[in-house]
Amino acid sequence: MIQYNPKAWLSLIFHAYSRFVMKTLLPALIFMAFFTFGVCYLILEVIHPDKEEFTSTTALHSLLGIVLGLFLVFRINSAYDRWWEGRKLWGAMVNSTRNFALKLSAYLDKDDHENRTWFSKMIPNFVYASKEHLRKGVQLSELDEPDDQFLITLKARSHKPNAISGMLYSRVNELYKAGRLTGEQFFNLDKELKDFIDIIGACERIKNTPIPYSYSMYIKKFVFTYIITLPFGFVTTFKYVTIPAVLLIAFVLLSVELISEEIEDPFGRDVNDLPTDELARKIRENVREILN
Repeated sequence: MIQYNPKAWLSLIFHAYSRFVMKTLLPALIFMAFFTFGVCYLILEVIHPDKEEFTSTTALHSLLGIVLGLFLVFRINSAYDRWWEGRKLWGAMVNSTRNFALKLSAYLDKDDHENRTWFSKMIPNFVYASKEHLRKGVQLSELDEPDDQFLITLKARSHKPNAISGMLYSRVNELYKAGRLTGEQFFNLDKELKDFIDIIGACERIKNTPIPYSYSMYIKKFVFTYIITLPFGFVTTFKYVTIPAVLLIAFVLLSVELISEEIEDPFGRDVNDLPTDELARKIRENVREILN
């Protein structure tokens, strides 16, 4: 995720991300430049609108622009809602891991280094596994091994966060059976463990439920139709200035759709995605400080 100062106008206007957007849209803009030039040349040099009494009008595009603007507002709002919900869920992940570690630190004996070390590794392991699970593949090298059987057990499971959560549940249950936790303490810890699964489940819902197909398809069709017909509406009014005018409008509309596509899946590695790597590191540092 990009760190930036929202009040620094010049740095935002000339930020490197603008070059990334331009590079991504360059093929479409080049096509529109040649297409618009072809339309302008055909109408102005071949048909000769002044002789054929052909005049274009921007009235239709003005009316359609209002509808298109509403579509794009709904599009980017729906994408941002998914991004912001993902951020709230990872904020809940930070809070739940801290609460779980704080409660464990209070419940466990100060000299119980074995369990403190085990939980200080396993709680961040759940977070790191969740982070990469949402990116379609857990990196085992990021995880701390609490014992020799950990990686062997984990490799046999397809859903790594569930496997780690199950290990946490089992360890807490063992402490309860051994008399190191009271029933009330066990109940309090169970709430935080339940939150772990609720959070990863909600993140999976965002990840695995894209914007409805028909909604995304028709917005793209609408944007394409609007842009491809712009030269015919502008040509007799703006002449060859139609080319930069169409390119400017195309860049604005396509960049809005591009940003919406990027932020609707907030758990990846794109520039605008959530800083889950940074949050995972922060959770690991916090948990180690609390338990050790």
